[in-house]
Amino acid sequence: MSEFDKRQEGFEKKYALDEEQKFKAEARRNRLLGLWAAEKLGITGEAATAYAKEVVAADFEEAGDADVLRKVMADFAAKNVAITEQAIRAKMSELIAVAAAEVKAGK
Repeated sequence: MSEFDKRQEGFEKKYALDEEQKFKAEARRNRLLGLWAAEKLGITGEAATAYAKEVVAADFEEAGDADVLRKVMADFAAKNVAITEQAIRAKMSELIAVAAAEVKAGK
C-alpha cells in the first residue's frame, strides 16, 4: 500500500467517524428537543420519553431539520402553546452544541 493510499484511507476513516458523530449528535439533539417540548406541552414521565422518541423518529421523514421543526410546531399548535418557529430554531441551535459535546465526551 502506497503512502497516498494510506493517507486516503485515513481521510476516509475520519470522514466516516465525523459523519457518525454528527448523526449521533443530531439524534441526541432531537431527543433533548423532544424532552424540552414535552415539558412545554405539559407531558411528563414515561409519556415525555415516548414523545422525545417520536421527535427523533420524525427526523427520518426527510433530510434536514424541517421535519423535526414541523412536528414540534404542529404539536405546539395542537395544544395552543404559543412558541414561535424562531424560538424552536434557537433551542435546536442551543441543543446541538450540548448534544455534540455529550457525544464527544462519550455519553
